[in-house]
Amino acid sequence: QVQLVESGGGLAQPGGSLRLSCTTSGFTFRRFAMAWHRQAPGKQRELVAFITSAGEANYADSVTGRFTISRDNDEKTVYLQMNNLKVEDTAIYFCHVNVYPTGEHWGQGTQVTVSS
Repeated sequence: QVQLVESGGGLAQPGGSLRLSCTTSGFTFRRFAMAWHRQAPGKQRELVAFITSAGEANYADSVTGRFTISRDNDEKTVYLQMNNLKVEDTAIYFCHVNVYPTGEHWGQGTQVTVSS
């Protein structure tokens, strides 16, 4: 059974930092790309960043240069380091994986609020 559990969200001031973690189980972590998505109130869920099984990272334009995605295959965990946070980064952040053959899996989400 695939499980994704996010943690690390909270309240940060503009310009501040947070680090999100997504611990996983139920699949061979090292073989699959992992992604972070977010959904702000009243908006569609959007891709923030993903990292391939080989460790190659890609980012949405809105977070490039501020966010860093990484993975620890031994710990079966994917991270999202968020620096220079902006008010518009406020959203629920979700961990995501597409595992063959069971399909797409999402975590429960962790709230990130950026406010002064």
